[in-house]
Amino acid sequence: SGSGKSTLAKLILGLMEPTEGTITYKGMDVTKIRRKQDRLEFMREVQPVFQNPFETFNPLKTVDTYLFETEANYRVGRHNDPTQAIEDALQLVGLSLGEIQGRYPSELSGGQLQRLSVARSLITRPRMIVADEPVSMIDASLRMSIVNLFRTLREEKNASVIYITHDLATAYYVSDRI
Repeated sequence: SGSGKSTLAKLILGLMEPTEGTITYKGMDVTKIRRKQDRLEFMREVQPVFQNPFETFNPLKTVDTYLFETEANYRVGRHNDPTQAIEDALQLVGLSLGEIQGRYPSELSGGQLQRLSVARSLITRPRMIVADEPVSMIDASLRMSIVNLFRTLREEKNASVIYITHDLATAYYVSDRI
């Protein structure tokens, strides 16, 4: 606790500027990306999964709105059905559009919201996911499925996963698998 793990995630995502040094992605300093198109491309390729899904979702918006906005903002489904891209991402985390459509964050469990956060990050088909304590709100039965999903992304989609955790035993286990 207090060692800077979440700060590191924010630095990598370009949400904070380092006091020293640089954070580079594909040769670009992420804190100096100014053009809208370059920022969108970076954000499409580098997706966050934050620790607390209750802070991620506005309680006044339905959760499916976030998925459709993500798909529209990054034009993932421009040649395909946007609903299918969303359904595919939800299926990877054990959810379905029918299950969450029209529902507000308060109507879902913390685990469902966190799986929704992971699904939202998958919609853009990212090259890197920065996952800050991604299973802290998920029950034990689903934790390994999320960890295995990250491993599958690495192996099958060649995506990088930065998995931040406070549990050294878990960090070692995950780093060995991802």
